[in-house]
Amino acid sequence: GKIYGFLGQNGAGKSTTMNIITGCLAATDGSVTVNGHDIFKSPIEAKKKIGYLPEIPPLYNDMTPFEYLTFVAKAKGVNSELAYRQVKETMEVTQISDVANRLIKTLSKGYKQRVGIAQALLGSPDIVILDEPTVGLDPRQITEIRALIRKLGETKTVIISSHILAEISEVCNHVIVISQGKIVADASIDQLESSMNNLGKVRITAKCDYETAASVFNSVDSINEYIEEFADEGYSRFTVNFDPSNDPCEELFFAFAEKKIAIVDMSHERLTLEDIFLKLTETVSEVVDDEAEAEDAPDDDSDYTPLFSDSKNEATEEEEDEE
Repeated sequence: GKIYGFLGQNGAGKSTTMNIITGCLAATDGSVTVNGHDIFKSPIEAKKKIGYLPEIPPLYNDMTPFEYLTFVAKAKGVNSELAYRQVKETMEVTQISDVANRLIKTLSKGYKQRVGIAQALLGSPDIVILDEPTVGLDPRQITEIRALIRKLGETKTVIISSHILAEISEVCNHVIVISQGKIVADASIDQLESSMNNLGKVRITAKCDYETAASVFNSVDSINEYIEEFADEGYSRFTVNFDPSNDPCEELFFAFAEKKIAIVDMSHERLTLEDIFLKLTETVSEVVDDEAEAEDAPDDDSDYTPLFSDSKNEATEEEEDEE
């Protein structure tokens, strides 16, 4: 009943993690349990609960969607009578019935993605894992795939890997962010935005000069700092920093009103999901990079020969020595 967004920069470990979860890769450490079944100790039982669409759909191009899905259903151990019904049902859900008898190699990328999602749904898995399901699609195809994912989320647990944050905020209600192979956030989108947006910063544009605005700000105790961003044609805009536990906006409103000063705009500064993602991943990346530099730093670089040297400068230096 939930749609999870699995976020991370390129190379963070998203696809590797998904391949471990689905049993396609062995793990060097840790464990994966799917509905009580260990993926390594009871792989068949665990995999029955999972439907998986890798980043590149595993399609046989010389089959039709109907032939391919029938083959996949049998490979998953679905009995023949039930397999036929499931294939028909998944084709209807993914809206590929109209191309059921065309060769897969003749289909558009959007239809191929749909066929890939259809194979993930066969066998009635409880968990559907989709790795970059909309990569390479045009805007219309992206909209259609997102609508399909939302529909799947009504009855199944869906995990989507992506680094397209607009997609995650569009279809997911929970996010897991990883950086350098480590989880840096695990929360609903609302919780994440709420926790990261307690910034204690508000922007105010008022119809007055700097001195008048400053006198108002100085009268409010919870304000730590105010910075003028611009002043033009009788208007001034300020960034005001304050203690997050004591929001001064209401007090500021009445303070300006008492002096009969019009507030044109007053709004809290909020981080977008993109800003939050960058903050979370940059913090971990900086720590890991510092550690790596410390480990890799040579003890003595006196014998080091540059891979690319400036031959022109070297030649000039040699000529000068000869002279």
